[in-house]
Amino acid sequence: MNRFFNFLLICTAALSLCCCTAEKTGGRWSAEKAKAWGEAQGWRSGCNYVPATAINQIEMWQSLTFDPETIDKELGWAEELGFTTMRVFLSSVVWTNEADSFKERIDNFLGIASKHGIKPVFVFFDDCWNPESAIGPQPEPKPGIHNSGWVRDPSESLRKDTVALYPVLERYVKDILTTFKDDERVLWWDLYNEPGNSGHGTESFPLLKNVYRWAREVGPSQPVSSGVWCYSDYDMNAFQLENSDIISYHSYSNPEHDSAIVDLFLSLDRPVYCTEYMARMFDSTFQNTLPLLREKNISAINWGFVSGKTNTIFAWSDPRPDGKEPELWFHDIYRQDKTPFDQAEIDAIKEVNSKR
Repeated sequence: MNRFFNFLLICTAALSLCCCTAEKTGGRWSAEKAKAWGEAQGWRSGCNYVPATAINQIEMWQSLTFDPETIDKELGWAEELGFTTMRVFLSSVVWTNEADSFKERIDNFLGIASKHGIKPVFVFFDDCWNPESAIGPQPEPKPGIHNSGWVRDPSESLRKDTVALYPVLERYVKDILTTFKDDERVLWWDLYNEPGNSGHGTESFPLLKNVYRWAREVGPSQPVSSGVWCYSDYDMNAFQLENSDIISYHSYSNPEHDSAIVDLFLSLDRPVYCTEYMARMFDSTFQNTLPLLREKNISAINWGFVSGKTNTIFAWSDPRPDGKEPELWFHDIYRQDKTPFDQAEIDAIKEVNSKR
């Protein structure tokens, strides 16, 4: 209950301050514009997506390992389920080393996604998992370890010199946004995944503020957002809510647990996206969460699709070094031969998506 009341104060502040903050950030969409966009796009569902053949963002996007055949196959499976969006992490490492060809691969990905009726959400920065990264061959998965090869973006060592780092990141963000800012195949831009995670805390706040400023200076035709995820970080949450064109958030709890907070997001009178959910051992499932999100008109993007090198069938807190498949998967829907973890989930997903 304390978390609820503290968060209530944040949302009240966001409602009262949004006009002033919008003037400072220079370009936050009005609620009317955001709602018109939401009505035009309709309710959407999908997954956080990385192909089964990639262990992280770098392996997904670099020229050495980009795998359009697997992407085409897997997005075809997504289309069959009725999914119409995928949340996809980009990589500043790939851009720094292969900027022009990276943009060509993004265009290629968008073409494949469009063929399957899918509009992706692209993510720029991420504070989760391994602290360092580099272009080239990526490590093999550690047996039974969740996201053993996923990397933060930017790398932790680079953050020590923001004078050198920020101009590079600004060019990266602005180059990608400028290239695709009017591309109707892009749904919206997720500027920063879980800022402050991995112990970064408030050290991530300057980059969060800067990426919003850089995005506003480009002015994409698509909305921008960054998902609220740590409900005790009140200043960060307030900034995200006050500066996002549409509201996005993460929740791996039973949907009833966060129902009051979700209702507060809805009271902000903008389209709402749940950009991470579905962890079976936490009772966040397709059967109990997806129908409720649909009922509330909150677009739903679960974590994981095809079980692969990310090892996300294993839980964060339950490493299994023997690599034996857990009886209850944590994330993901399909094996690589398209066998589902649970056919009842497939039926539930298709039922909800058919009501779009």
